[in-house]
Amino acid sequence: MDYIIGQKPSGSSSQTASFTASASPSPETRDVQIVDADQNSFMKEVMDASRELPVLVDFWAPWCGPCRQFTPVLEKVVRAAGGRVKLVKVDIEANQALAAQLMQIGLPLQSIPMVAAFYKGQIIDMIQGAQPESEVKRFIEALLKMAGGAMPSADILAAAREALKENRPGEAASLFAGLLDIEPENPEGWGGMIRSLIALDDTAAAHEALSQVPPTLASHAEITGARAALALHEEGRAAASALDGLRAEVAAHPEDFATRLKLAGALNGAGLRAEAADELLHIVKADRAWNDGAAKAELLRFFEAWGHADPATSVARRKLSSILFS
Repeated sequence: MDYIIGQKPSGSSSQTASFTASASPSPETRDVQIVDADQNSFMKEVMDASRELPVLVDFWAPWCGPCRQFTPVLEKVVRAAGGRVKLVKVDIEANQALAAQLMQIGLPLQSIPMVAAFYKGQIIDMIQGAQPESEVKRFIEALLKMAGGAMPSADILAAAREALKENRPGEAASLFAGLLDIEPENPEGWGGMIRSLIALDDTAAAHEALSQVPPTLASHAEITGARAALALHEEGRAAASALDGLRAEVAAHPEDFATRLKLAGALNGAGLRAEAADELLHIVKADRAWNDGAAKAELLRFFEAWGHADPATSVARRKLSSILFS
């Protein structure tokens, strides 16, 4: 919900009551790239400063709950830009004359939060309403590209990995796409993009992305792992419908390792990684040489597909070591 200029909330709702942080950050958290401006300093802090680098102007008011929610997100992304963009905060309640002047030149300040981007003395873009961090990053990235700069790729990669880890594959895919726009031969970007598309269950797009990976990266661990993940996803999805039947068969015939191997694939396809690994570990423990070591080979393929830093990989690898070296 946005709030209208000059219209303070008549009462405290449960939503706004939970906001305790001020929309204007404390002095100890400020830096030269995040400043306040008023009627007297707007020209210097915004118009003049925009001749050197892009300037974002955050229009807010102390009574605006969404502004309080949005401010930390905006400041976080600005700081991550490493000095390539400046953030200027304008309290429209305390600077109503300035707000009125800006509305006369077309800025839609009737509702806040609203962020306007200035560059070379001109307004070049804007966003309205409290936006998620991913959208703010895309907004600033586009702004920096227009200005000939770019956000540090390491920050984009970290944000993309976090989004994928927290099961936000759509957001992750957008961030990985932004990273690849900056660094077309970034293996982590390609691997992450493919894994994000797998998480979205868009196998056609994942195959298309895999086909676009630069040939020089084909054997990189990030790409081979993503390729293995795609293959396992497709195999597992096909087998997932038979999961209950496979479980029943293994329960009835515990030493039917061929069926247990199929069950592991179905469990992996259903996202049950720990259970999938345990089925393969059962085979390895019972007969590590079965079918020329097929269970161990499949487990290693799981590790490659899941990624070596995945918690399921770490746990299963420890169990495998315990079996092999006991």
